[in-house]
Amino acid sequence: MDKHTDGRPSCQIEPVRRRPSACRGSPVAPEWHRGLDLHGPSASEPSGVPRSRPHRWKHRRRPLPLHGGVPGLGRVVTVAVVDSGTRAAPHCYEIETMTTSSTPAHPRRRFVAAGVSVVLAAGALVALVPSGAASAASYPSWADVQAAKQSQAAQSDKVSEIKGLIADLESASAAKEKAAAAAGTAYQDAQTEYDRKALEQRKLQEQADEADKTAAASEAQAGQLAAQLGRSNAEDVTTDLLTKPSASGDLLYELGAMSKLTEQADGIYSEASQDRGTAQALADKAAVAEDALGELAERAQAKMRAAQDAADEAQSAVAAQQANQDRLEAQLAALTSKTETTQAEYEKGVRAEKARQARIAAARAAAAAAAARALPPAATPGVPAPATGNVPAASSGWVRPAAGYQSSPYGLRVDPYTHVYTLHAGVDLAPACYSPIYAATSGTVTFAGNGGGYGNEVVLDNGGGISTAYGHIVDGGIMVSSGQHVTAGQQIAQVGSTGWSTGCHLHFETRVNGAAVDPVPFMAARGISV
Repeated sequence: MDKHTDGRPSCQIEPVRRRPSACRGSPVAPEWHRGLDLHGPSASEPSGVPRSRPHRWKHRRRPLPLHGGVPGLGRVVTVAVVDSGTRAAPHCYEIETMTTSSTPAHPRRRFVAAGVSVVLAAGALVALVPSGAASAASYPSWADVQAAKQSQAAQSDKVSEIKGLIADLESASAAKEKAAAAAGTAYQDAQTEYDRKALEQRKLQEQADEADKTAAASEAQAGQLAAQLGRSNAEDVTTDLLTKPSASGDLLYELGAMSKLTEQADGIYSEASQDRGTAQALADKAAVAEDALGELAERAQAKMRAAQDAADEAQSAVAAQQANQDRLEAQLAALTSKTETTQAEYEKGVRAEKARQARIAAARAAAAAAAARALPPAATPGVPAPATGNVPAASSGWVRPAAGYQSSPYGLRVDPYTHVYTLHAGVDLAPACYSPIYAATSGTVTFAGNGGGYGNEVVLDNGGGISTAYGHIVDGGIMVSSGQHVTAGQQIAQVGSTGWSTGCHLHFETRVNGAAVDPVPFMAARGISV
């Protein structure tokens, strides 16, 4: 770097190419260049003559194309650099600027580079003041980056530090998301086992109840026969046979009939006893199964809490990555590139990305609303006109959780994703992707995160031992958090196809004491058709 006579460093703009006659001459050859190079002189060139090279995005082997692959038009400008400290004569250069506008393909690999870099006097760069997770002292500031560029050794150390921080962020986020997925799968497995055993217990109880009715009927029949036998006294018939020989034929017939009746009674008594034994055995099995359900329910709840904790940790890791990685990569580019990337340019890129994401979200919401309005009324019986936002609840305090037709009912089936014969513990409603999902009734969010095969899932505790579950939510589509209270008809998510899913739909479950029951009769009892 050049110095003044008093030892103070001077600041020069390094042009794309220096002309032999400063401030005059024909334009230089166009280059893919996204700014001026600011660096010290090389050993093989006079002061101020750089070896310019085009800026390249990370992980790319060619310059990033512009919109439509057509480069922007350039023009020749004259740059005069004046040192404000000495007021010496300016250095004049001719450069060709290139107007560019492009966006990196990966949303986490972006920052904005200006067509011509901002000329910074010493100390003019203000350090970025981070917020939230970005305020950790272990993350370098922009002032640290600029200071590191003054020394090759410090610059190398800072590059290594930032690369390590980026790798740590990516590793931590990936590890937490993997742990959340594993915890979600464990929760789903426990819930599925509980639902399966609960269904078996309900069937056993139904069989026990039916056997009890059969036993009661057999016992009633046996009782009636006993009463009939009681009215016919065999000893009286024998006495009449001895004292009334003239009526012996009739009496012998009556005695034979009584013998057959007694034999029939013995069979009825035996059948009644067997029926009662069967009923008792089934009742005992149902009781044992019910006792086992308590342990399974506790296990499923514990797995759900563990999955929620893992989901929260994963969300924190992702938030830390989002809060820091873009800035770190912009700082890394500033250290490894000849082109200056300033704090202002980085923040401008952040604002542009937020605006882009807002436009995408608005477009999705509009598309979902349009798709919902396009559905015929018959496809969503008992549902108010769907749209984004909230919907009014019926007098029962319940609403249909989503638009769309029922694509799969509750019950045993061959799962279309796993091809295994198993219980489908809810109903599938199939509106358009990104369509709104509503809270079926008011409640508290007990789970919001990765539910394994359920994909992104929300579970609500609706009180009175009732809970509702909403699965396969689109990535980024969960709009509530654990512990939050929601009202009936409040939008809580957007329809997606995450987890074990073959297309956009809502998997909706109604659970009583933690076990899934058929949502169709459950919701029908509350005036809602699904």
